[in-house]
Amino acid sequence: MTLNQTIQESLVPLTGKLSNTDIVVTSLCAGAIAGALAKTTIAPLDRTKINFQISEKPYSTKKALKFLIQTLKNHGFFALWRGNSATMARIVPYAAIQFTAHEQWKRLLNVDASGKSPGKQFLAGSLAGVTSQSLTYPLDLARARMAVTPKDQYATLRQVFLKIYRQEGLLTFYRGIIPTLLGVIPYAGVSFYTYETLKRQYKEHIGHLNIPQPITSLGFGAIAGMLGQTSSYPLDIVRRRMQTDMINKYPSISGTLKLIWFNEGLKNGLYKGLSMNWIKGPIAVGISFATYDNIRDTLRTVVLKYR
Repeated sequence: MTLNQTIQESLVPLTGKLSNTDIVVTSLCAGAIAGALAKTTIAPLDRTKINFQISEKPYSTKKALKFLIQTLKNHGFFALWRGNSATMARIVPYAAIQFTAHEQWKRLLNVDASGKSPGKQFLAGSLAGVTSQSLTYPLDLARARMAVTPKDQYATLRQVFLKIYRQEGLLTFYRGIIPTLLGVIPYAGVSFYTYETLKRQYKEHIGHLNIPQPITSLGFGAIAGMLGQTSSYPLDIVRRRMQTDMINKYPSISGTLKLIWFNEGLKNGLYKGLSMNWIKGPIAVGISFATYDNIRDTLRTVVLKYR
């Protein structure tokens, strides 16, 4: 048996002994926990990024720190996590669906674990992102609204949905979904592909079949997150502008791109806040991937033990 064949078999040491229902349930649980932990960790930075993304004010690290300090002084410590309840309401099902969908898409596409089908591996990640984003998009829009508006305007997640429905209509819940889906294709594809590739190469290089240590997985996830977010960042800007637009200033993807390009330029417009994303993104994705792998494998070991 060749090294690649041995590695291919070892990459799924537990799934071969579990039913697909066991695989789905453990993936859903691990993904939900991983997403919640990752997003809560970087919530203050996420809120800061969104506030700059939706405005025409130029971004800088100094101004981002000033925003964080002013929020802390004027509204208190927990204001840094404003909108996190909406984030949790979205990220728990989003992450659970995304990780589970990724495993299922890999199975359906017959992705070769030894790395011989990179196109399918990228496609599995992209389809996982599209699946989870499509099913949870209204929650993402609600979270963006809560992050950038005063507390008295949208005090609760329920208020967000009621006000948007009554004042702006049902279709508003899907405003910005096209740039979101266009952005998630390279983001999720690059992220999952990079992470899986780094894990496989790590195992080949060190010459044994144990899974990477959590700190190693964290590093691989950080690299994957940085590459994934950089590849899709302009569409993330467009998504946020359209989601928080209450006066129909940004009615289309092309119109939004043109407005940002002509009024704000490339660095201060389409890539505004990217440097912060290089901080928060790798942290979040690293925590998410590392947590998911470890909790998933722990749950599957428990299932096998007590079956």
